[in-house]
Amino acid sequence: MFTVLLFAHLQEEAGQNRLEINSEEITVSEFKRMLQDKYKLTQLDQVMVAINEEFALNDDTIKNGDTVALIPPVSGG
Repeated sequence: MFTVLLFAHLQEEAGQNRLEINSEEITVSEFKRMLQDKYKLTQLDQVMVAINEEFALNDDTIKNGDTVALIPPVSGG
């Protein structure tokens, strides 16, 4: 199991700011597909992913006990 922290529109779409995912090792790209299918989260291709406070790439692996943050792009002036 690992914890997922959601921010901005992702938090609104999921209706919560934190998810507990019961899964064995999974790549970031597999994880994004799972979130789209199970939680109907959108625009994940533009979201940065951090595993244990370090930015991750799509082929990086999320493991049991990790904390994953999904960080949408920020705009402003």
